Amino acid sequence: MRRDDRDEPFDDIFREIERMMNEMMGADGTDMRFEGSAGFGADTHVDIHETDEEVRVVADLPGVEKADIELQCDGQVLTVSAASDRREYDERVSLPVRVDEHSASATYNNGVLEVIFERADGGSADIDVS
Repeated sequence: MRRDDRDEPFDDIFREIERMMNEMMGADGTDMRFEGSAGFGADTHVDIHETDEEVRVVADLPGVEKADIELQCDGQVLTVSAASDRREYDERVSLPVRVDEHSASATYNNGVLEVIFERADGGSADIDVS
């Protein structure tokens, strides 16, 4: 007895997954999301933790010197720019709520960047990394 694939209940799901994978991949099989741009890649992880009082962003920036990190925030988006000998990081992290960027404090230890904001409204500010 021959199986009729049209009766398979998961065919639509598998076709949709295949379509989305093809959209992410170029015609030659290369990943199009990172082509021609620097940014957080497979070896970089970003976590955002939110409480009633603050928002904390933790990012792995392996091999980067503290002096090479630049941070900018407009209250809704944190922009992280950094460079190491092997790669450049340039990423915009959308924050889950509006924050007071003037309250920001940032630390960088052993390749881990941590930026803490108080929840609030405000303008745009540069952030010093300690």
